[in-house]
Amino acid sequence: MILYQSCYYKAFTMSLSTADVQKVARLARLAMNNTEIEAARTQLSGIFELIEEMQAVDTSGIEPMSHAQDLSQRLREDRVTETDQRELFQSIAPQVEAGLYLVPQVIE
Repeated sequence: MILYQSCYYKAFTMSLSTADVQKVARLARLAMNNTEIEAARTQLSGIFELIEEMQAVDTSGIEPMSHAQDLSQRLREDRVTETDQRELFQSIAPQVEAGLYLVPQVIE
C-alpha cells in the first residue's frame, strides 16, 4: 500500500451517511447488516475522497490518451482464408428456406 500526502486543500469533501449507504444497498437489492453498511460507507467515502483529489490535479495542456502506453497493435491483412462452404452446411441442416436456417420458435 502506498501512502501519500495530498498537496491540495479539500474545500469540499463528499462523505456518505449511513442512510445513503442503506438506500444504495436497498436499490441494489443487497442485504447488509450494520457492520457491513459501516464498512461500505468507509470504503465508498475513501473512494470519493480519492476522486476529489484526482479532480484537483491541473490537467490543462495534457493530451488525452486512449491507453497508458503509446503502442500500436500489429494487425494482419484482412483477407479470406477459407473456402465458401455455405451450400455444404445448408445441405446437412434440418430445415432451410431461401438460404436461411429454420429453427423452432423459442419466444411466443
